[in-house]
Amino acid sequence: MPQSDDEYLAALEERLARDDPRFARAFGAGRPARPREYRYTSAWWELVVAVAVLVTGIVLANGLLIATGLVLTGIAVQLFDPHRVRAGRRSPPFR
Repeated sequence: MPQSDDEYLAALEERLARDDPRFARAFGAGRPARPREYRYTSAWWELVVAVAVLVTGIVLANGLLIATGLVLTGIAVQLFDPHRVRAGRRSPPFR
């Protein structure tokens, strides 16, 4: 016997509350908030630090700082991907 829509909605609400409690609270209160995968605050700060290291390496003509800045910039830019797989979580299999 198929489940009712209420059971599907309750399961969806429970999974959403477990996955991103801040978004679920804001959604329930009627105040929109960005989901976790679209919050980039830490990524912006890491990008600023990486570019600062890169510029410092260029100004000082230090190859090690330039290389470090390039690597950190690459890591920081990768944090802007909203669909990256978080550690310990596997994507569901395709059907």
